[in-house]
Amino acid sequence: MELHQGIILGIIQGLTEFLPVSSSGHLVLGQIFFGITQSQLIFDISVHMGTLLAVLVVYSSDILAMISSVFGFLLKAVSSKPVLHLAAEDKNLKMAGLIIIGSIPTAIIGLILKQFEHVLFSSEVLVGFMLILTGTILWVSRKYYSSGNTKKIFGIKKAFSIGIVQGLAVIPGISRSGSTIATGMFLGIDRHTAAKFSFLLSIPAILGAQVLSIKDMIKDGLTIDPVTIYATIASFITGLIALKILLTLVHSGRFHLFAPYCWLIGSLVLLSKII
Repeated sequence: MELHQGIILGIIQGLTEFLPVSSSGHLVLGQIFFGITQSQLIFDISVHMGTLLAVLVVYSSDILAMISSVFGFLLKAVSSKPVLHLAAEDKNLKMAGLIIIGSIPTAIIGLILKQFEHVLFSSEVLVGFMLILTGTILWVSRKYYSSGNTKKIFGIKKAFSIGIVQGLAVIPGISRSGSTIATGMFLGIDRHTAAKFSFLLSIPAILGAQVLSIKDMIKDGLTIDPVTIYATIASFITGLIALKILLTLVHSGRFHLFAPYCWLIGSLVLLSKII
């Protein structure tokens, strides 16, 4: 892989990981465009870690607050102090619990779909159809921009449902951020909370996927070349920018504006296979 190709793919990963247009779908199309047919496992892991770092930076205060709450809960539990009330009173502890719940179906579905990755990540037609589906989900979400019904509690069932959707978003062309945020809004969660939960839920998902790939990475060798380093930096910087942009659009009720783009790219991909 040439340096300019790596940097471009890193930028694509950074932008599309958070903007609701499917990073996996765009990476597949980008690699096909550059004629890259060999496995780029170390490269893929590195650029994903770049975007993960962007999430950690943006949500650092929330992450630290959750870690503090979890440790506080465990210390009180060990010392036999009452802890059941903390889950209801501590919003950070509750969020941490919901992330764990949501990660369970994501992990199960991810492990199942991993068995078919050689098929999923080589089909341009699949990417085209899934991009059109993503666009449709985004467009429908415009009707669910309300601030949320306070009577609708964000609990275990909703977190589990969003986790299922995140697991299915492994399929190239389905936007992880777009589908999970939209699902949260469909379930009556206010868009601000849906966005925060979506990105916090992505942390264990991305980490888990990379851990599962370590064995294969060791087989391929652990050498990280300059192309991968520059691509990772590019994915981190563009990831920060894209995450800020998406949060602004979600908070201002313009999340659905990416739908036409998904329809356009998806349609072009399908047309390219027909013509």
